[in-house]
Amino acid sequence: MLGCKRSVLIHFPSYLILENPMKLSILFQRFSRLAGFAAVLLIVPVAVACTGEAPEAASDTTAETAPEPTESEETAAAASDTIVDVAVANGSFDTLVAAVQAADLAGTLSAEGPYTVFAPTDDAFAALPEGVLDALLLPENKDTLTQILAYHVVPAEVPASAVETGAVASVAGEDLNLVADGSGVMVNDATVITADVMASNGIIHVIDSVLLPPSLDLSAL
Repeated sequence: MLGCKRSVLIHFPSYLILENPMKLSILFQRFSRLAGFAAVLLIVPVAVACTGEAPEAASDTTAETAPEPTESEETAAAASDTIVDVAVANGSFDTLVAAVQAADLAGTLSAEGPYTVFAPTDDAFAALPEGVLDALLLPENKDTLTQILAYHVVPAEVPASAVETGAVASVAGEDLNLVADGSGVMVNDATVITADVMASNGIIHVIDSVLLPPSLDLSAL
């Protein structure tokens, strides 16, 4: 805004100045009082307009940051995959995954559970007698394959810390013999080489050999 001062010019008719100076003096006094009052009314808002400044809006300097994930949230995210998902992603259970799919058990092991799976590695399957694995994957031997795989599953979530020496029932209906001591955990003749691989519907314990139900006769394949 350029300048705020205002001047008020007062013009009187010339005949008043020339003919009646006394009357002019009286008019001037009255007009001065009115003009002074009017000037006050005019000056007040002008002064406010000249000096008043709009308050600056407070800047919001608070940065919005995403909350850090808690430890429980990270653990939940790490265990968001099912047992089948974990086995597929691991890379050491290709043969087990192929067997589960051949036996149509992928849906069962992806269900709510919970389950504990003693999972043989690819090397463990490779150690089976020659020709046994190929025979188990044939469609006509699906029932036998299903029996073997079910023998590796316990219908409960059993972390390594909860394992006790003794027999535990498998999904196949035959018992597994567990041994827990200071050196680790054994299942029948297999050793748990990696324990407590968490999944959303249970736990995987990695073992170094394939578990065969006592009632199974491999020679019948």
